[in-house]
Amino acid sequence: MVSRLTTGKSWYKHFQYEEERDKPGDVRNVLLIVSTLIAAVTFQAGVNPPGGVWQDNGKGHVAGRAIYATESAAYYEFLIANTMALSASILVIISLTHRFPFHLEIIVATISMIVTYGSAIFAVTPKKSVRFRYVIAASSVPFILRASIQLFHKFFGEQQEQSKGVSPDTSDANSV
Repeated sequence: MVSRLTTGKSWYKHFQYEEERDKPGDVRNVLLIVSTLIAAVTFQAGVNPPGGVWQDNGKGHVAGRAIYATESAAYYEFLIANTMALSASILVIISLTHRFPFHLEIIVATISMIVTYGSAIFAVTPKKSVRFRYVIAASSVPFILRASIQLFHKFFGEQQEQSKGVSPDTSDANSV
């Protein structure tokens, strides 16, 4: 191991996921930690945007609005990317905690966090440059992608199994 680190040869391969070695519970825990960290960082960045907020009313700005919003295109790129990261991490958290005890409470807390995030970015974004439809669309991208992938696998997976002569019910039982 040390020789790999000092020589620079494929040191990262030791840390990659291996189905035979890594337990599903451990993988789930790592994914929960990473997605929770991403959710916390992106939430904080949305609530306290880079550069802070104006402290006073002045030359074309209003107190409490994001300073970064003076660069409209860059600010919306930040908001869209940040919102997509938050949405994707929330999707992972909800998916990985499905059927856990207190799952309903996790969903309620997550929805509350999303509402808080939305109200915070609405509060600090200047009204003259409102393009929230893009931010809302960005927040739905991870969910739409996951649903599309699931539908694709369901539709094309069943077609492949039928063409091979395997019934979908039998293959599901064997894959578990």
